[in-house]
Amino acid sequence: MKDYNEEDYLLLSGIQHFNFCRRQWALIHIEQQWEDNVRTIEGDHLHRKADEPLIREKRGDKLVVRALPVQSRTLGITGICDVVEFIRDPQGISLAGEEGSYLPFPVEYKRGKPKRNDSDHSQLVAQVMCLEEMLLCEIHKAYFYYDEIKHRVEVVITQADRERVRSSIQEMRQYFERNHTPKAKAGPHCQSCSLINICVPDILNKRSVSSYIESRLNE
Repeated sequence: MKDYNEEDYLLLSGIQHFNFCRRQWALIHIEQQWEDNVRTIEGDHLHRKADEPLIREKRGDKLVVRALPVQSRTLGITGICDVVEFIRDPQGISLAGEEGSYLPFPVEYKRGKPKRNDSDHSQLVAQVMCLEEMLLCEIHKAYFYYDEIKHRVEVVITQADRERVRSSIQEMRQYFERNHTPKAKAGPHCQSCSLINICVPDILNKRSVSSYIESRLNE
């Protein structure tokens, strides 16, 4: 399997954007466009809480690490896990400066309440795959923590989940290497997108965002 150089890594967080909307991902990660709405602002605030300066905390048989950088050379992605909990387990791995063996479980923080969301799910699976490669272990579950209900939900990670993530990253890389932004596909999801005023899907189905912006600048 190919190993990517660090300068060619894609952002792990982009998988969530990509599975929500290919065009949204391209606008952010290829065309470098961004615009906040209430959901992104609330999400940023929640992640700042997860990424507080307390980086490492020991609680009995649990080691909590916040804002942990992760990457995968085989997938060619890099990012940050909100929280990774290392739980003491005889089947686990050794950690520098710690006695015993531990198994890692990523915890992704979300602003709302539990719902089936393939975009969020893929991002969590990608974190698991990065940790597995970096730490040479197998991880069969991870967690979402939902701020609205102050509760976590366990997510079982399957081989099918891993294959879907590999497929998404491969498709992302094809768009990225071609510098291609897909055409807009308007739908109900557009109303919750922070880029709706940039994307303007009803106008741009047959035009690139670059040509639209250029035409507006020339008005």
